[in-house]
Amino acid sequence: MRAHTAVAAAVVLALLTVPASAAEPQQSAGQIKVVSGAAFIVRGNTVLPATIGQRVFEADKVRTGSDGRLGITLKDDTRFSLGPNSEVHLNRFAYAPSEGRIGLALNVVRGVAAYVSGRIAKLSPDAVKLETPGAIVGVRGTTLALSVSPQ
Repeated sequence: MRAHTAVAAAVVLALLTVPASAAEPQQSAGQIKVVSGAAFIVRGNTVLPATIGQRVFEADKVRTGSDGRLGITLKDDTRFSLGPNSEVHLNRFAYAPSEGRIGLALNVVRGVAAYVSGRIAKLSPDAVKLETPGAIVGVRGTTLALSVSPQ
């Protein structure tokens, strides 16, 4: 009987030491609003077909195939779209103005992307970075289109 009690106590103790972040779902950064053709989200080592309404998260990579197009709206109302044969990494997304945490970093790896700024850029333009293999673009306006050719 004591052995069972000791095992039960060890299991309970182990469960109590699991970090809270592991038990809580990650906050989404936004969602897919438009998708056509071949379009995917790469989350860790998993490739997911993109679907309308699907949530996107910080650290997600979005890709389109030769016939793909994708439109995403983030929680601060930032919008970005990808044309065919494009890839963008959502390297950073933080939108908690009341906590002083705001920031956005998009890395346009290849292809064509359009960007329309949301509230992060209005609150703190320096908190937005659009990166390409050859440059980092600071956002001072509201719209931007990028074309990145493979190296």
